[in-house]
Amino acid sequence: MTEEQKLYLEIGQKLKDVEQSQMFGKPCFKMNKKAFICFFQNEMVFKLTGHTHSEALSLDGSQLFDPSGKKRPMKEWVQVPYYYRDKWEEFAKEAMKYVDEK
Repeated sequence: MTEEQKLYLEIGQKLKDVEQSQMFGKPCFKMNKKAFICFFQNEMVFKLTGHTHSEALSLDGSQLFDPSGKKRPMKEWVQVPYYYRDKWEEFAKEAMKYVDEK
């Protein structure tokens, strides 16, 4: 298991009332059956909105999540490089709040 995978799991497992699952064949965590974070290409991906979405997307190397690789990115999902791992937990909590509000 890579350092990136370990950190992803550690962050997800700390959160309350969530379950580990799969989304598009990728590991994810869900709350109330709604995915809010996942792990892809050794990076963490977050379902975000508003200011937090803009902040995550503004980081160098961050991009909209395109799991198919066919230039059809998912607008709410931001893939954040491991270089910004110090922000992963904060983004995970914001993503969890976002799906909990929906």
